[in-house]
Amino acid sequence: MNSPIILIGPMGAGKSSIGKRLAKRLALPYRDTDQLIEERTGVPISTIFDLETEKGFRQRENKILAELCDAAAAVIATGGGIVMLEENQTLLSANKYVIYLQASVNSQFQRTRNDKKRPLLQTEDPLARLQQLADHRNPIYQRLANITINTDQQSMMCSVDQIIQELGLD
Repeated sequence: MNSPIILIGPMGAGKSSIGKRLAKRLALPYRDTDQLIEERTGVPISTIFDLETEKGFRQRENKILAELCDAAAAVIATGGGIVMLEENQTLLSANKYVIYLQASVNSQFQRTRNDKKRPLLQTEDPLARLQQLADHRNPIYQRLANITINTDQQSMMCSVDQIIQELGLD
């Protein structure tokens, strides 16, 4: 395999957790777009949102995604909003291994409700915000994905097994 495996989907769907395990199983490097942005800027994503707004963050995200799509094979976990820039949609569409990790809004809420590092959830009603994001982003995830895996009712290892099977790598 010489193309990256790119995990897309909403926050709380398991992109980072599943991505790490998938990379280990496939003996591929693991890359996380959010983590790379934080490493390169030296500040948390919330600080970038505060200083540069979401638009500035999305531009940084685009540079990282372009770089990773041109690199050697790896498992790449992306931020939930990476699909919001058209340039990123083009990059993702050109990749043959885009996996949409799907999660219900209720699952997302349960998994993220105590996480204070998610700028888009620092609101009066995080559940309503998750629903708003889902309404807007889910159709984009579905359009871009080659494979969709629902992570609501299965363990991370079952999700990894299902991805490997769907990719024909078992």
